[in-house]
Amino acid sequence: MKKLGLATALLLAMTGAQAYQFEVQGQSEYIDNTVNDKNFTGAVQGTYYFKNVDSSKGPLAEAAFLNQASNVSVAYNYGEYDVDADDSDFVAHTYGAKAEAYIPTKFVPAYVSASYNHTKLDGKGGEADDQGDRYALELGAVVAPNFLVAVGYTSVADQASLDAFNIMNNGVAKAALESATINDDQDAITARTKYVGAIDGTNMAIGFETGLVYGEQTAYNLGTTLFVTPKLSVNASYMKSNFTESPNSAWGTNVNYFITPAVAVGASYVNANAEKGSVYDTETVGVNAKFRF
Repeated sequence: MKKLGLATALLLAMTGAQAYQFEVQGQSEYIDNTVNDKNFTGAVQGTYYFKNVDSSKGPLAEAAFLNQASNVSVAYNYGEYDVDADDSDFVAHTYGAKAEAYIPTKFVPAYVSASYNHTKLDGKGGEADDQGDRYALELGAVVAPNFLVAVGYTSVADQASLDAFNIMNNGVAKAALESATINDDQDAITARTKYVGAIDGTNMAIGFETGLVYGEQTAYNLGTTLFVTPKLSVNASYMKSNFTESPNSAWGTNVNYFITPAVAVGASYVNANAEKGSVYDTETVGVNAKFRF
């Protein structure tokens, strides 16, 4: 009976179940920079939603956001980095845990999130081992239908620490740019907005995201997503920091497609242009997949 139940649940997920409570996603990026083209990352994230998420309305990619679905997540990222120019050669392990909650109030739904990440760097050759932690807290509200505004505080005790969820959502190049922006200042203030809305008279939708990081330096990011159909989305994004090293900006694009309401695949590209004289001109190409049940 247990085997039959498991097989039935798997069949429903594969053939188009409209509600889910778990999501598992994986991602891998190939990193090509001026001094090396053999770097790569691999990441996995699991999310549990406290209530079933209804994916029958709106873009499938934003079902959890549209449902204001409270959840807990864990993530892991593995990366190999080898830069010939300065003997930087190490393997990075980043672990993360995160919780998000939407809380009904008399006025508007309130939003709160908290996360913890730990990064361990295993140095190779002349590179020393390192490790670090980061903590983050966000408070906000859904000030209008499907429009979230949030501000936060991030404590980065060591620059070796990256955000596993940032890597998963935006790629390793942008996550590294965010960490370099905070730099030696262990405290950072963050702010972001997110909106998803239907395009009248069509089955399409549009999404916008903005973000700000204020640490040792300041960075902002902008993104827009066109949901061509509830299954297919195309995104473009840009991030810029005012720190003096290079690269200090990155633009990217990604495409995601839901084969069924429970299974999605995608591809991404990020270009971090280095200034003249820098050896860190970087491009990343990624693939990802999601499975919901």
